[in-house]
Amino acid sequence: MRIVRFLDPTGAIRYGEPTAADGARCLAGDPVAGLIPTGETAQVCRRLAPIVPVNVFCIGLNYRAHAAETGAAIPTNPVVFMKPTTALAHPGEPILLPAACTQGPEVDYEAELAVVIGRTARDVPVGRALDFVLGYTCANDVSARRWQKQGGGGQWVRGKGFDSFCPLGPELVTADELPDPQGLDIRCLLNGELMQQGNTRDMIFSVAELVAFLSRDTTLLPGTLILTGTPPGVGFARTPPVFLAPGDRVRVEIEGIGVLENPVAAAGALA
Repeated sequence: MRIVRFLDPTGAIRYGEPTAADGARCLAGDPVAGLIPTGETAQVCRRLAPIVPVNVFCIGLNYRAHAAETGAAIPTNPVVFMKPTTALAHPGEPILLPAACTQGPEVDYEAELAVVIGRTARDVPVGRALDFVLGYTCANDVSARRWQKQGGGGQWVRGKGFDSFCPLGPELVTADELPDPQGLDIRCLLNGELMQQGNTRDMIFSVAELVAFLSRDTTLLPGTLILTGTPPGVGFARTPPVFLAPGDRVRVEIEGIGVLENPVAAAGALA
């Protein structure tokens, strides 16, 4: 099933199965607790992030080619950090360049496969880990590189946790439609130019391995979001570096899931 979360013409937040036009077959409930058809249809006035995560775990350096382009060694365990849930951004919502970035351009894009946990998981073995996955969507792990490297005391959370730094969507594709998440093409385009291209088979740690690792002695609640790392082509690793600027458009494409696109604006520009 493909699930959208959206605003209808009355401003109500609804769930539904998208139709060919700008519409949806409405579903009652929510993706985690369960959804049932209502028999209604509604106009999709604005798409929202398909879930509101309870926690956001992120994985760094999880593609071999990305580790190579940064000169980093292949990690022996997943590199884990977190984003605050307030970093969430909807499809089409601007990525805001923080006013705290006072030393010049530093905000980067990172196209990522996002995993949504569907039921409580703790100490899950790798062989059963995908049974706990509700579905998948597209994400952009937006990163302010100087804040990531110098502004967080050695931790990445600050540079990756500003408001709007977790665009998510446009749809949640349930796990039954993507039984093997380790063969999906993933791309990122900046203003129509291809910047990142890879495939999830290049992951150092598979989705199943990540779920198992994160659940060791740790409860993953339903609605937990896991960002699984990014393929090569990020802006800071280019010569010369490429960073986001107001007026840019960032497009994340993942095979079998869809397209997540967001404009870029300066913080405060929309006030």
